[in-house]
Amino acid sequence: MKRLILAVVLAASAALAQQQDFSKVEITAAQVAGSVWMLKGSGGNIAVSVGDDGIVMVDDQFAPLVPKIKAALAKISQKPVRFLINTHWHSDHVGGNAAMAETAAILAHENVRKRMQVGGELPAFNMKIEPAEARALPVVTYQHDVTIWLNGEPVRALHVPPGHTDGDTVVFFTKSNVVHMGDDFVTYGFPFVDLDSGGSVRGMIGAIDELLPQIPPDAKIIPGHGPLSTVADLKKFRNRLDEIVALVARGLKSGKTVEQMQKEKLLAPYEDWNGGFLKADQFMATVARDLRQRK
Repeated sequence: MKRLILAVVLAASAALAQQQDFSKVEITAAQVAGSVWMLKGSGGNIAVSVGDDGIVMVDDQFAPLVPKIKAALAKISQKPVRFLINTHWHSDHVGGNAAMAETAAILAHENVRKRMQVGGELPAFNMKIEPAEARALPVVTYQHDVTIWLNGEPVRALHVPPGHTDGDTVVFFTKSNVVHMGDDFVTYGFPFVDLDSGGSVRGMIGAIDELLPQIPPDAKIIPGHGPLSTVADLKKFRNRLDEIVALVARGLKSGKTVEQMQKEKLLAPYEDWNGGFLKADQFMATVARDLRQRK
């Protein structure tokens, strides 16, 4: 099962980038609060803070969508994108970096740059993820956090403990009271946790626990994927993860194998999360591997 889940999601991303008809993808934009807008298309949710000083952008989906993303931005503001923050290194969040670098300085946690530089092999799918071209790489990296002061809106990019990956960033639009969670919070069902990129299911829970005291209760939450959410939605997501980890941990402690727990449909109470691309059996295997390698 090792590396299988990573292969699944990156293969899906590669398939999207290579086979999807991007001419049919529509980029929609909606104002969230204050200076912040949310753009949806194909890939991770984009957030932008707009104003007279320019645009601060979070993530940029796939490279073929950049012209449509720029067209959507032009309807919001005629100002250039001056700063681009990557929440992590996956291609559905950083695919547009090279084109956006025409005007934007790209920022990310230092592990994002390292992973983009190296790329990787996916033998289970006979695939190779090529290293990113130089201009697609972040030019400013940080270990903990950085704040961009633009448009009177402090935009704070905060690195959180390894959850989705080991380079995760959550972005606070402080004045607008909006938080972009990256893929440490998604609404499509069982979340993808990239163990091979340093991620951890328990780490994701810990990251949310660290963040919740910093997020105002009435803040708008932009998930990595899915519709605009609330702090209550984030708490529900966190509690479900905690319940699932506890169930799998008890099963392992009792001597059960992952296959036995899958046959027993241990995660049947969470059937409504099966609607995403990651299914219960795959997530159970991820949780078990995480528990075993991080004792």
